[in-house]
Amino acid sequence: MKAFMGIVLILLAGLGASVWIGFHTKLSEGKLPYDDDQKGISEQVVIKFSHVVAENTPKGLAAQRFAQRVNEKSAGKIKIEVIPNGGLYSDQEELEALQRGDVQMIAPATTKLSSFSSKWQVLDLPYMMPTRDSIIEALNGEIGETLLGSLEERNMKGLALWTNGFKQITTNDGPIVQPSDLKGQRLRIMPSPVLERQFELVGAKAIGLDFNETYRLLESRELNGEENTISNIYSKKFFDVQSDLTISNHGFLGYAVIMNEDFWTKLTNDQQTIISEALDETTRWNQTQSFEMNDEQLSLIEDNSSIDIHYLTNEEKREWAKRWQPLYREFEEEIGKELLSKMIKLRNNNKDF
Repeated sequence: MKAFMGIVLILLAGLGASVWIGFHTKLSEGKLPYDDDQKGISEQVVIKFSHVVAENTPKGLAAQRFAQRVNEKSAGKIKIEVIPNGGLYSDQEELEALQRGDVQMIAPATTKLSSFSSKWQVLDLPYMMPTRDSIIEALNGEIGETLLGSLEERNMKGLALWTNGFKQITTNDGPIVQPSDLKGQRLRIMPSPVLERQFELVGAKAIGLDFNETYRLLESRELNGEENTISNIYSKKFFDVQSDLTISNHGFLGYAVIMNEDFWTKLTNDQQTIISEALDETTRWNQTQSFEMNDEQLSLIEDNSSIDIHYLTNEEKREWAKRWQPLYREFEEEIGKELLSKMIKLRNNNKDF
């Protein structure tokens, strides 16, 4: 019996030595044991999609829908990893992170892209796109193509334009009905020469600040108010720290869906097709859903908060538009006369006030 156990121990020791030698030989050759599961993982393309707003907003929902469609169309071989709420980068950091390739995909507000091309400022001009139809026509047509194409020299691939909706004005020193009602107030805006000048023309001080700092600054009364879409006002609960909301529909908030150019060119044609098709489907959905969401959430704010809501009449909108008309001439050279002329023609064909 002892002899038998001795033989077994010797055999086990030899087997163990063989496994150890084989494993370390593979290591020395730069190879590791490989199986079919690992093969599947190595073939999956992972795309980090960073954005700064809540998941229950037009951009947040569109990002999730896009990720789902890409997963379905690619049978799981392309994974869009969505990181919302500035969880990866703030809205001040994400553009540089994309250019460096630290993140593959972002959807910044179009306002932020004016630092790369002044053409984007055309979308910030007040009452430039006064109707929903005018917004869709501008984004989906030649104007949108021109704007997305302006990013090509910055290692950025412009893929699509999403909508959030019309911007409104909130304040703790309202009501805001006439342009003069904003005189002396401090308002948060996205950093933009057009938006800063827009409020200067009505006597207000506009301050470009990070989106996720806005609630705290409104609550502490360091700021009087801000401009934003209903979905952002609702998701960030600005109505809890503001006394008045003016439905002015004076501006547009939208997003450019952008990918790192180097990363895009390394994708296969099939992968690019899957992403483009999923993005086209998502964009069509977004351009309807975003307006519906703003309407629904305005009703929720009206029913469930104490904020006073003021709806500008057509006559009042015309007064605001008249005060802001000089902006068109001031920024004509930076935007480009041809592009601005196309936008003015579109505006004049879609006036609703």
